[in-house]
Amino acid sequence: MTEVFGAELREQLAEARRALRQAEDLGDDDGVQAYAGRVAGLLRIAAGHGVELAHTAEEEEGES
Repeated sequence: MTEVFGAELREQLAEARRALRQAEDLGDDDGVQAYAGRVAGLLRIAAGHGVELAHTAEEEEGES
């Protein structure tokens, strides 16, 4: 896989994590659910393409 693809995934994951933290801070339950799902989805894409990204088990499951 190209380094550009991996870098893009890392950037998107960082942005999704920031949005998830903001939703948690605001008490936005729908936002938390949506961004947790986004994080999990990005991790699945990365795994499917052999891009290793540090993550927690909760993130992999789509939980915050």
